Order: sequence, then C-alpha cells, then structure tokens
Amino acid sequence: MHPDRVALVTGASRGIGRGIALEVARVGYDLALNYVTNEAAALAVQADIRRMGRRAEVVRGDVGTREDRQDMVEAVRKAYGRIDLLVNNAGIVSAVRHDILEAREEDYDHVMAVNLKGPYFLTQQVARWMVEQKRQHPEREFAIVNIGSISGYAPGVNRGEYCISKAGLSMASLLWATRLAELGISVFEVRPGIIRTDMTAAVAAKYDRLLGQGLGLLKRWGTPEDVGRAVAMLARGDLSYSTGQVLSVDGGLTVQRL
Repeated sequence: MHPDRVALVTGASRGIGRGIALEVARVGYDLALNYVTNEAAALAVQADIRRMGRRAEVVRGDVGTREDRQDMVEAVRKAYGRIDLLVNNAGIVSAVRHDILEAREEDYDHVMAVNLKGPYFLTQQVARWMVEQKRQHPEREFAIVNIGSISGYAPGVNRGEYCISKAGLSMASLLWATRLAELGISVFEVRPGIIRTDMTAAVAAKYDRLLGQGLGLLKRWGTPEDVGRAVAMLARGDLSYSTGQVLSVDGGLTVQRL
C-alpha cells in the first residue's frame, strides 16, 4: 500500500482543475486525475505531476453518470487503496448561453447532472469510503472541497442553469459538512471569482473591461493557480478547526463599497 495521501480531482485535465491538481501535488499528495474527453491534456498534467516526484493516474469518467462515478472511485481504490481528499471541480456551462426566457430543458438537465447531481452523489460514495478508512485509521484527516462560483449568488440571466447549479452546490457543501463533522471529515467550498480559463474565453473582452473599471478590488483576472493554492491550503490541513466554510478567491469582488 502506498503510504502517501491521495486526492481525486474531477475535471483535472485543464483550467481550474489542472491548477488544483498541480498545487495539491506540491503539498505532498498523489493524484487521481479525472477527465471526460481530453485525454491528451490529462496525460500532460500527469506528466507534470510525475516530474515533481509524485504519483498520478488518469481516470476517465463523466461525473454526471452513475456508472462512471462508480468506476472512478473503483479505479482510485485499485491504484492507491485509499483516498484522503476529494475535490469536486468538474463543471460545465451550456453550449449556447440562452436568456432564461429561452432556456432549454435538455441544457438545464445536462448542467445540473454534471455540476450538482454528480458532485452530490460522488461525495456520498467517497464519504462512505472515508468513514471506513477513519475507523481503521483514526489519526488520518480527510477533506472534501467543492469548487463553487460567484455565480452561485450573482445572477446571470443568460446562464441560469449554471447559477442554480452553483447555488445548489453551496447548500450541498453545508449539508455534507453538517453530516460528516462528527465522523471527522471536513467539507469546504472554494468560491472562485473571474478566473481566466477556457470557459471564460468567450467573455474575455467583457471582463477585461469590467476588471479594469474596478469590478473587484484587484484589477486583474484570477488564475487557476490562485484557486489551486487555496485548495492546497485546505489539503494541508491548515484550517483543521474549520468546516462548512466558504473560501472566496475572487480578488475582492464581494467587498461592498460606497
């Protein structure tokens, strides 16, 4: 059995997930890197982590599908025999941003399956395994981190299903924190602000302008590494007396000003 701590990061092949995986590896974790379609990108992250001297395995699977979630967890069991940290990062937006007056049910269902239903039930599955491990190894620390979004409280009427999914994920974080606290498992939400990724590329010009005008206190885009370092802090156990908390990585976007 490999003695080092293990993290499963969903949606780890690019963007925020890649940033998280690399930073968590830097604080001493071996990684299970989940991806859906971009195997080449996942293998590139794997190579980066292995160059750090850490283990990394790629695990294909759609978090929105029950069978894939089961297969992902079984793959981690087979590769490592343990899991210490789950990062629910995988998330999507609709292929076309529809005004909510024109929103389509099929888009809503797809986004909710990946962004909310998937993390909810993947957490359930992993938490059960963590409970088993905690009974056998009470000295070990376990954590679950959900990657939320400012869209969970700041409405965008052309991506309603995404906003609702992230608002739901915030409540899921509180629910799991409440249920798992007595079992010794911490749960957090990391809430990114305006992060430069493939997902935000289509609206880059808009946010270049808004950030320059002072949308947040820091007049710059956030990076996947910014989010990754926040998750790495939780992975290290730096906030071991905290659970159910939101860690905002938003450049001061939420600070109210007059």
